[in-house]
Amino acid sequence: MKLKDKVALIAGGGKGIGEGIVRCLAEEGADVAIADIDPDSAKRVAEAAEAMGRKSLVLSADLTDDSEAQKSVQEAVDFFGNIDILVNNVGGVSSETLMQIIGNRMASEDETLPSFMHYNSEIWDKYYSLNLKTHVILSQAVTPYFIKQQSGNIVNVSSVSGRLPEPDHMPYGSMKAGDISLTWSLARALAPYNIRVNCICPGFVYTPLWERGATVILETVRNAISQGLDLPPQFHQLSDQKEDIDKLSPYDFWLNYIVMPSTPLGREQTAEDMGRAAVFLASDDAKNITGQVFHIDGGMTTR
Repeated sequence: MKLKDKVALIAGGGKGIGEGIVRCLAEEGADVAIADIDPDSAKRVAEAAEAMGRKSLVLSADLTDDSEAQKSVQEAVDFFGNIDILVNNVGGVSSETLMQIIGNRMASEDETLPSFMHYNSEIWDKYYSLNLKTHVILSQAVTPYFIKQQSGNIVNVSSVSGRLPEPDHMPYGSMKAGDISLTWSLARALAPYNIRVNCICPGFVYTPLWERGATVILETVRNAISQGLDLPPQFHQLSDQKEDIDKLSPYDFWLNYIVMPSTPLGREQTAEDMGRAAVFLASDDAKNITGQVFHIDGGMTTR
């Protein structure tokens, strides 16, 4: 019960990593406000927290909108009386944006162009709104309350993509790197008020985002094999295994041909791994830790 009597607002807490964080915070005693664009998912997670004996609040909000972000924070304060912890977990890429990217690539007349040339300014703006802007405006929204009570914790959920080159997914990696820089700056700015700010960088977690990505990559590999095209090095062994690849599920393909070759520990990470890290960072066990970036990635970013 490291977080007994604490109140946490988890942005994007309705599924995936956010759900794992909510569950772990609740297990350690925190009451939870779950802000998500999908209220049904948030309600399901809130009910799980209530089953542990915690109070919960579901906030249906588009957190890329300044007014809705401000309103969510105010509603949480009004309901619980205060907020102690903010988890900025909104991020990823929408299906619509992915389809726009694919459409741009298909419409390109020059197939030799590097992939980042298919990301126009509209796509960059969408990545910014979802992956960085939400963290900025929610942090600004809670700061006056944290300053008033002279305490508070912000945990930003970034990605190892913010620490590694992402030539084929440049907007995503750039925004995640920006989130890390935001963490450092906020930590220095808010330290005089006893407010700590830290960052979690997940590695490979099979979220709905990765499920979509793995499905697309697997289908691309299958098509390349059927057409006799060259595959990237990590997929070479599949070239002579057409029958086997047809039987692979997106998850098995993701685990065996994306995760394991890239991860020194040879295994995926889980949403609960991120949740336990968030518990630690938000608890008094980490009372002298601020401005730090925790890579929970199976050793992927080992230097």
